[in-house]
Amino acid sequence: MFDNRDRSKAVFSPFASEEVSPPFSPHWEAKRRAAEALRALTETLVTSDADTEGLNALAQRLERESAALGAQPRLYGLEAFIADGKHGGHGEVNHELNALGGWSNPLSPALNMWLKGREAFGTVRCGYAYEGPPGFIHGGFIAAIFDQFLGMAQLAGNNPGMTGTLTVRYHRPTPLNTDLSLRATLQGSTGRKTVVTGEMLMAGEVTASCEGLFIRPQKALLSTP
Repeated sequence: MFDNRDRSKAVFSPFASEEVSPPFSPHWEAKRRAAEALRALTETLVTSDADTEGLNALAQRLERESAALGAQPRLYGLEAFIADGKHGGHGEVNHELNALGGWSNPLSPALNMWLKGREAFGTVRCGYAYEGPPGFIHGGFIAAIFDQFLGMAQLAGNNPGMTGTLTVRYHRPTPLNTDLSLRATLQGSTGRKTVVTGEMLMAGEVTASCEGLFIRPQKALLSTP
C-alpha cells in the first residue's frame, strides 16, 4: 500500500499528476485519517445546534484527547520532521503538513494540485467552516488558496520564490460545498522574479482570478541562524 522506494536520491514532487500521492509511511496514513476526522468534526461543530450540555461534554472529551496526544513525542515544523529522518524529504512532509494543501493538516481544505508543462491545475471544495458571506466562501480563504496554488504553479519555471504581491479579483461570490477547479499559467521569469496568473472556476465559470509575483530569496530561508 505504501511507496517504500528510496525517494531521497531524487527530488520528490507531489504535483506530478492529478492523482493524490499516497502517504510516505504508516505514520502519515494514520495522521491523514486523524486529520480527515478532525475536518469532519469541525464541519459538524460549526453546523451543530446541539444542546449546551452536550457541547460541554464534547469539549471535555476533546480536552482529554488533546492532553493525551500532547504527552506523546512532538516535532515542531517542517524542518524538524525532515531532520527526524523517518518522514520523507521536503516534498513528502510539505505535502502532509502544508496549511492549504496538507493532507495531514486538519486546517487544510485538501487543495489538490498538479502541473502540466507551464500550466497548473487544481481542485478544492470548501464547507461551512470556510463561510464568509452567507452560503459563500470567505474571500480571505480564496486569497490563501490562490497564494498556495500559484506558489506551486511557479515550480514550472524552475525559479521558485516567495510571494511578493498577490492581486485577487473577485468576479462573483464563490459558493460553499461546491467542487471548484483552478488553473494557472506561468507568464515568465526574469532574474529572481516570476509572474503567474490564475483562475478559480465553478462549472466552467470564473468566480475569482489573480496574479502573483514571486521573488526568489537571495539566501536560503532557515528557521535558525
